[in-house]
Amino acid sequence: MNWSTNNWNMSPGAAPGTPGAAAPAGPAAAAAAPEENFVFDVSEADFEAQVLELSMQVPVLLDCWAPWCGPCKSLGPVLEKLARDYGGRFILAKLNTDEAPQISAALRIRSIPQCFLFIGGRPVDQFTGALPEGKLREFLDKHVGPQVDPIQALRDEAATLEPEAAEALLTQALAELPGHAELTLDLAERQVARGALDEAQALLDGIATAERTARHGPLQKRIDLARNRPQGDPAALAARIAANPKDFEARFALGAIRVFEGDFRAGFEQLLDVVLRDKAEGKPDRERARKQLIDWFEACPDAEAVSWGRRYLGMYLN
Repeated sequence: MNWSTNNWNMSPGAAPGTPGAAAPAGPAAAAAAPEENFVFDVSEADFEAQVLELSMQVPVLLDCWAPWCGPCKSLGPVLEKLARDYGGRFILAKLNTDEAPQISAALRIRSIPQCFLFIGGRPVDQFTGALPEGKLREFLDKHVGPQVDPIQALRDEAATLEPEAAEALLTQALAELPGHAELTLDLAERQVARGALDEAQALLDGIATAERTARHGPLQKRIDLARNRPQGDPAALAARIAANPKDFEARFALGAIRVFEGDFRAGFEQLLDVVLRDKAEGKPDRERARKQLIDWFEACPDAEAVSWGRRYLGMYLN
């Protein structure tokens, strides 16, 4: 068997499709490596199958060590931890160099620990010495990408989809992970957006009290707002305000209608005008508007509108 590094063409920056190029490290690659096989010992007898051939499917980090090597004993456990942390996006193969003289010669190993990253059947990068965990992650991330939380990746994917497809994806995920708080809230938000308030309420009620996050209360407020349509005709209220800008009751009513309709910024504008215009002794309407705005800020899903509203509220109160 020819293990010559001249044939392997060590080239970390090789382009895709060329010798040394990185094979994709996505779900298919991870599927090729069951969790119990993230770390294993390799010998000259199975090196071709366990390193060269496997690296065609998933990156393989070859840890070259020896029992007498002190730094090897420090590096090994850190590499094993990273193999588990990365969840199969690379495989750790451990080679005892004392028992593998041919491979050691082919790799031109002069000092250990020395590690080689195999991708596409060839070594594409290497390092020597017991590097700290942070440096090891930097090395791996160049080739297999940074560690990704699969739940967060799914949530990010849902955020890019059309509403119906996003709901389907989140529903499927919750079938596999029932009760997951963030997934539940993501789905409930989409249900509120399309007016499925009972379904959203059922999801919120199903989250255990101990697992409720800061998102729970604001979403409950949105459901409560959506269930209670304010009284009044928007056109008539707008006409009253045009005739008398200090008709604060009309502003409160129109603001509440706009928030119910989902136009939080328009609702904020009405109450901010109250804060700005109330000059009465004790300024009772100003304080009432301030409290209502704070309540709406918590319920509003539009972070930009909330930032705008808070900024102007602060300006008008000073």
